[in-house]
Amino acid sequence: MSILSNILKNKQKKRQNDNYRQLQDPQKPEDLPILRESKENITRIKEELGNSSDIIYRDFKFHQLRGVTVCVDGLADNKLLSDFFLESLLDDEMDKDTDIFQCLVDKANGLGNLQVIVNWNQLYESLLSGNTLIFLDSYSKAISVETKGWEKRSITEPSTQLSIRGPKDSFTETLRTNTALIRRRIKSPNLWLETMRLGTVTQTDIGIMYIKGIANEKIVGEVKERLNRVNLDAVLASGYLEQLIEDQTWTTFPTTFHSERPDVITSHLLEGRVAVLVDGTPFVISAPAIFIQFFQAPDDYYSRFDISTGIRLLRILAFLIALMGPALYIAGTTFHQEMIPTTMAIAIAAQRESVPFPAFVEALIMEVTFEILREAGLRLPRAVGQATSIVGALVIGQAAVQAGFVSPVMVIVVSITAIANFSTPIFAMAIAARLLRFVLMGLATALGFYGIMLGLMFMAIHLCSLRSFGIPYMMPLAPFNIRNQQDIFIRFPIWAMKNRPMFISKGNMVRAGGNQKPSPPKQEDDQSSKGDS
Repeated sequence: MSILSNILKNKQKKRQNDNYRQLQDPQKPEDLPILRESKENITRIKEELGNSSDIIYRDFKFHQLRGVTVCVDGLADNKLLSDFFLESLLDDEMDKDTDIFQCLVDKANGLGNLQVIVNWNQLYESLLSGNTLIFLDSYSKAISVETKGWEKRSITEPSTQLSIRGPKDSFTETLRTNTALIRRRIKSPNLWLETMRLGTVTQTDIGIMYIKGIANEKIVGEVKERLNRVNLDAVLASGYLEQLIEDQTWTTFPTTFHSERPDVITSHLLEGRVAVLVDGTPFVISAPAIFIQFFQAPDDYYSRFDISTGIRLLRILAFLIALMGPALYIAGTTFHQEMIPTTMAIAIAAQRESVPFPAFVEALIMEVTFEILREAGLRLPRAVGQATSIVGALVIGQAAVQAGFVSPVMVIVVSITAIANFSTPIFAMAIAARLLRFVLMGLATALGFYGIMLGLMFMAIHLCSLRSFGIPYMMPLAPFNIRNQQDIFIRFPIWAMKNRPMFISKGNMVRAGGNQKPSPPKQEDDQSSKGDS
């Protein structure tokens, strides 16, 4: 039996290795030259693509030679091909010594980017990217012209990162639209874009954008190296790449930043970061990311520095409340009643007199219930989801209090915690606080305030150990750098932030000239103008 089991295990292991090799080097069309007869080429395409109904074939004649155009319906613009190419072939005069294929290339050159294809690998890659293929009898090569014209979503207002005074445009699912939104804001030849394709099956277009001379070359090289190591059959969204290129997997804190706002990504590029754009998703990745960056909102830079500083400090306070609110209540009511004012302690004890559960179970019931309501509100249609979440919270909360399952104070604590959690600008950091909240609740149940402090200490140690593309996650707080404290807790005025963050950019550090501080006109000039009058 042991020999038989070993044989079966070896066969299973061999099958897994074969599947892995197939993923590493998938079956591709043979790298053979294109056939001379267009009819044979069309037959081969139909066989390879399963005679798909969305492949359109059109015959034409060019100087007594038969030709065929091939494109994918929905990816290519058929009207562009008919109006500007096929009609131009009807009336054409050519000398006898002229190469017919070269004349056809000249005709097709007006459609856009043109490429002469000589093998089948290039042919399928071009066809399935939205280009049109042109075959001509007696020539073992084809012409590929860019006629991309698929349907796409128009630019709309951001849905997840709203701003009061900021721009109202957001990224879309089209890569070229997203790169254009960034280039509209940075009209510099130093803004470089490098493209690649990832996904052995999906062949997803990936764009890497950075500003040459400002971005750190080591970070740019690290981003490229990690993307080149990606070996996956499908890359459907930027979230796929985030999980494959991040520094640390076993952490709830995000080590890469993503945004759907072009102004946010533009500001990151100007600080020396690298942007990774994925075709098919409206969220752009920005790297490296630091902890304090997730508490910075676009309106912080569109408002005065004093107002922005106060609101940012309020966000950090809300994050701490969302992280420790229920845990502090559990620790105070279970272990440290002497730290609660006497009147409040008596009121809490009177409310919890009829509750059959300890504080931890009471908080756990309310937190899990609220998380379920929040997820249900997100998954339901927008018109129904908001009403369901609000009405559900009110009805269930009131019913739970009247039934004696939870106390009114616990409902208030959970509600304040949930509202504070929504104050975090970036969802990735907000959901990290939601998960760690349950850990601190367990520590508070076991050890009280000591458990909370122990959990915060471990969290601080963990945060200081994280890195994002080689940059310490807690920079410039740990290690502390006094020269980069201008945009951490206190946002300095724009005219005072003259240099870029030193821990990110290693090139051109100056972003503002001297004498930028605004000042009123001098009094002497006013008096002299009055005397002259």
